[in-house]
Amino acid sequence: MEIVAYTTTNCKYCTNLVLLFERAGVDYKKILVQDRSSEANTISTVEFKSSYPDAVGYPYVLIDGVHVGGLVEVAKLFLEKGLVKVSKNE
Repeated sequence: MEIVAYTTTNCKYCTNLVLLFERAGVDYKKILVQDRSSEANTISTVEFKSSYPDAVGYPYVLIDGVHVGGLVEVAKLFLEKGLVKVSKNE
């Protein structure tokens, strides 16, 4: 499973998505969307919107090249696949 997550800074949903990935023990590629793309693993906002015109918010997650949604949709998918449980203590 190849996971690519487009995130922004100061986004609580993006932060929680990363925690979900760590909890599930999955590998993922995090790409930061910012005004200017100057570092590795970043993309400019203009380039992101050009590549994904249907994007309405962050995080924007692709699994195996297919857009699955954001934090809530990924969490539901991980629950269905048994990658995480409802309680952190389980």
